Amino acid sequence: MLKRAIIILTLVATVALPFILRPKQAAVARADDTLVIITPHNEAIRHEYGAGFRRWYQQRTGRTVFIDWRVIGGTSEIARFLESEYIASFQNHWMRRLGRPWSMEVQAAFTNHRLAADASEIARQARAEFLDSNVSCGIDLFFGGGSFDFIRQAQAGRLVRSRILETKPEWFTDDVIPESYAGEQYWDREARWFGNVISNYGILYNKDALARLRIEQAPETWRALTDPRLIGEVAVADPTKSSSIAKAFENLIQQEMQARLIAIQARPEGRSAKEIEAQAIREGWIEGMKVLQLIGANARYFTDSSQKPPIDVSQGNSAVGICIDFYGRYQAEAVRRRGNVGRLEFVTPRGGTVSSVDPIAILRGAPNHEVAEAFVEYALSMEGQLLWNFQVGAPGGPERFALRRLPVRRDFYTNQEWLSLRSDPEVQPFAEEDQLIYHPAWTGGIFREMAFIIRVMCLDTHPDLVRAWRAVIAAGKPPEAMAALQDVSAVDYEATLGRVKQALTSKNKVDEIRLANELGASFRAQYRRAAELARAGR
Repeated sequence: MLKRAIIILTLVATVALPFILRPKQAAVARADDTLVIITPHNEAIRHEYGAGFRRWYQQRTGRTVFIDWRVIGGTSEIARFLESEYIASFQNHWMRRLGRPWSMEVQAAFTNHRLAADASEIARQARAEFLDSNVSCGIDLFFGGGSFDFIRQAQAGRLVRSRILETKPEWFTDDVIPESYAGEQYWDREARWFGNVISNYGILYNKDALARLRIEQAPETWRALTDPRLIGEVAVADPTKSSSIAKAFENLIQQEMQARLIAIQARPEGRSAKEIEAQAIREGWIEGMKVLQLIGANARYFTDSSQKPPIDVSQGNSAVGICIDFYGRYQAEAVRRRGNVGRLEFVTPRGGTVSSVDPIAILRGAPNHEVAEAFVEYALSMEGQLLWNFQVGAPGGPERFALRRLPVRRDFYTNQEWLSLRSDPEVQPFAEEDQLIYHPAWTGGIFREMAFIIRVMCLDTHPDLVRAWRAVIAAGKPPEAMAALQDVSAVDYEATLGRVKQALTSKNKVDEIRLANELGASFRAQYRRAAELARAGR
């Protein structure tokens, strides 16, 4: 009995000891109000915006607020979560409150903003009922992520109109927050989402690693990443897993299209503007794919995490990496704080990136709608905007973390007295030279198809691509071998709009898999042929 008692006491102690010895934590104070936010933003942003909003809210209302942050991953994970939660919630509303039978037709229709003219009466009723309902997912705000994701959520009906457009109309002008800039939409006309911080895309490079490779000129363009000396040195994320990297690749393609448009316009040869544009799109797409293919050939890896490339570049494991601006700037700052001044640099490619926004939106059925409206106002106010790019400790700036991001408000950049308080005073997103103008009609409708093609062309076939590229480099890049390597006719613009889009929008997942296998086999054969031609020509 004594032995058994000792064993039991030992087990109890093992379980209880961590709880007894853990540091005392301050109990969460009781708050007057609560706000539930789902976000892909990191801890630094959550801390600064949580602390800032709590102060701002109490000053204006005399009430305290507790922010319940929900962090489940990136925007892709958030999108899947919201979809499943609203399906469950609307199903409960449809069956229990309305007493109507649930079906796959109802499920497919209630978030479908493109119901066909001949859609059934039940489908139209489901859609109308959802848009007229206060069905909830239990969350108030969606904060952060690309505008592409917010546009899709708005179209589905999961986002609702904010009153900020009526209460603060002076904010939504070309001088403060323009509706669009350089082709990018900055807020929704129906007030369902608003950009609150700007993002662009670029290259983080390690000066020591470039010196090791005897590369004297720092990369300033996307094409610089095709340098043969960078083979195995480019850190890249999978565009099918990272929407920010997919957006960077889309920028690259659009830059090539824009360059072709300018060149063709110089010699129109009697063609109409429509014909010239169509030719520029086709040829620019091909050139963009060729650049992406060689970047893929130089890639050290294609990671699922868009945060990994900046870390690897900082450690010297890769010489360069493609990343969103704030990952690059934040990593460069972290290295500077450790005393390695100037070893890392982030650059946005000349004329090769647009300034897109990360929005904020109120979700349908928000349990704490009034508090959510207050947070939207705070995020777009100058008090909220200062947090993005002020230095730690600056008046009105962040408490602990320099966020190194760019406010969406244009009037932030016109205040000369703030230059000394800013983390990045040299960055002026509304005054960029050689600004890339984004054309949604060119690639916006095939964003997913573009990422799929890059995955098949560069990721699925990566070992074959790298072997071929090494052989071609060793042979001095003979024209025949380069032509074989860079034959991207199977995924030209017309094919992407046609068979690729058809496969990816098919209800049968097998169609996508079949096409991926077919294109993958074609590229592997092509890469083997390029390697053979290169070796034969040596």
